[in-house]
Amino acid sequence: MNTRRSLVRMSAALLAAGALSSPVLAQQFPAKPIRTIIPFTPGSTTDVIGRIVAEGLSASLGQPIIIENRSGAGGTVGSAVVARADADGYTWLMNAAAHSASLAAFPNAPYHPGNDFAGVAVFGVVPNVLVISPDKGLKTVKALMDAARKNEMTFASAGIGSATHWAAERLLLSAGIKATHIPFKGGPEALADVAAGRVDFLSIGTSSGLPFIKSGRLIPLAVSTRTRSSMFPDVPTTTEAGFADSDYTFWNGLLLPVKTPRALIDRLHAEAMAVLKQPSVMERLAKVGLEPMPLTPKEFDTLIAAEIKANLAIVKAAGLKFN
Repeated sequence: MNTRRSLVRMSAALLAAGALSSPVLAQQFPAKPIRTIIPFTPGSTTDVIGRIVAEGLSASLGQPIIIENRSGAGGTVGSAVVARADADGYTWLMNAAAHSASLAAFPNAPYHPGNDFAGVAVFGVVPNVLVISPDKGLKTVKALMDAARKNEMTFASAGIGSATHWAAERLLLSAGIKATHIPFKGGPEALADVAAGRVDFLSIGTSSGLPFIKSGRLIPLAVSTRTRSSMFPDVPTTTEAGFADSDYTFWNGLLLPVKTPRALIDRLHAEAMAVLKQPSVMERLAKVGLEPMPLTPKEFDTLIAAEIKANLAIVKAAGLKFN
């Protein structure tokens, strides 16, 4: 009997120590370099934004943040690495809205985008811009969709399940038409083929598309967000162009394994928000088209859950098939 009471007291003491240790560990964190997975190619919108924020967080936390680009399968290759990692705060995932689409596009992925991750901070939202070669002779979204109704057309993406893929699918679903999807390894390759006229159109992050637009190799037809982009104030939204429910929120943010202590998540959220308010960081992010989208970790998790549900509904409504 005495042994049983001793075990009960010991268990209670361990539980209390664990509860107390979480805030303490959060305060002491980090004690070593942090590994950060960006599941897309170098130079992609998510990569550019992630590196800017990582630089600021490295300075504020006092430890190196080591970036690894693990691209492939719409971001699921890199995300799977983080899902399997220890929940000690030393392995991060800097991902984008494609994260919420992974269950719909890759139902056999070895993780669940909602259940296996905890949202930490949203860095902001970047409009996707619908672009086309000027050689196509189509200057509005309506003209493009009308042409797609009459003739088979193709659209490029940075990969199956990527934000570039999903933004186009939402527009096509709204227009009630089909087009052939041509996935590439990344945004740069997709842009090059659309600019060359080998693929008809592409919905790409504003920062990635800007050099091609400035050089005249591509023309912008619309942006994917509900409001116009400050980078392209004269370009309408797809909704303004007459396509209801075609908007796509391309967020970028930080996620951790779901079992990460809440105190550590809250600490990193506060650190990220402070970095995002630094004038130099704000200026650099504005140049790539990022616009603020301040959410708490709980609100971030709620957003992801809602997007997972919406993306599954899009797959069903559009009759999309994925391998």
